[in-house]
Amino acid sequence: MPDQDQLLVEVDGQRLRVSNLDKVLYPQTETTKGEVLNYYARVAAALLPVLADRPVTRVRWPHGTGDMSFFEKNIPGGTPRWIERATIVGHGSRGGGEKVTYPLLRGVADLTYFANLASLELHVPQWRVGEEEDGRSEPQHPDRLVVDLDPGAPAGLHECARVALLVREELAREGLETVVPVTSGSKGMQLYAPLDGSRSSDDARELARGIAERLQKAEPKLVVWRMTKSLRPGKVFLDWSQNVAAKTTIAPYSLRGKDRPTAAAPRTWDEVETGADDPESLRQLDLDDVLERLADQGDLFAPISAA
Repeated sequence: MPDQDQLLVEVDGQRLRVSNLDKVLYPQTETTKGEVLNYYARVAAALLPVLADRPVTRVRWPHGTGDMSFFEKNIPGGTPRWIERATIVGHGSRGGGEKVTYPLLRGVADLTYFANLASLELHVPQWRVGEEEDGRSEPQHPDRLVVDLDPGAPAGLHECARVALLVREELAREGLETVVPVTSGSKGMQLYAPLDGSRSSDDARELARGIAERLQKAEPKLVVWRMTKSLRPGKVFLDWSQNVAAKTTIAPYSLRGKDRPTAAAPRTWDEVETGADDPESLRQLDLDDVLERLADQGDLFAPISAA
């Protein structure tokens, strides 16, 4: 007899099973797996270009965000053959000869499959995968730079917004004038700028670190660039290391595994400027906010994902 909690669906021409749609994944808001699946389907047109050709690391909450979670890099057993994959050697967190086979998410069916596994968070590097002549998958030069703004309590989004304006000025001095801010869905914010592919990951890391060092020198009471946690209270840590080839960052439009179903949400510079002036104006956005903004404003991350 078929499992009454499973449903066979067809998405983009692919047949797959989804299960336990009424299961609560966010206890505080009683947000269900069905609502998570709906979010990822509706945000797909904006999210998929962000993920295109990037190996996706997932963070899964099988029993909801009130319980344990785990990172998953390798594609799990039983994954349908129609989901593309890339095997990469030596770019995991342990480096060396680590071999990892990641999924490459191309369509709504792919998002649906992994959301059904309670893969709430999707993390990606700043580079895309390319195929070598011998068929191996290899990381290419990064096509975007990220500066991660991580506030140390009691600092918050207000301080991040103030620092974001300074980072934008520094990026412009480096010739990077297209910059998109993204509130992370957690505590802070990321700033993204498109790259032309001429810089290596090491080059991008050093560019971001140079900006962080200069801003700490200019604003020592507001900015810190060193990773030492004892230096961070009340300041904004500029995490330049997210540009290291082995590192990943939460994908814009991905949900977060927090008490509420917040998401990494692209913002306008008008919002950031207001947030720098008004400590109460800027907040993290949830899945309903993101869907409403997409309908009203379109894809604010398009200048990066389409570059």
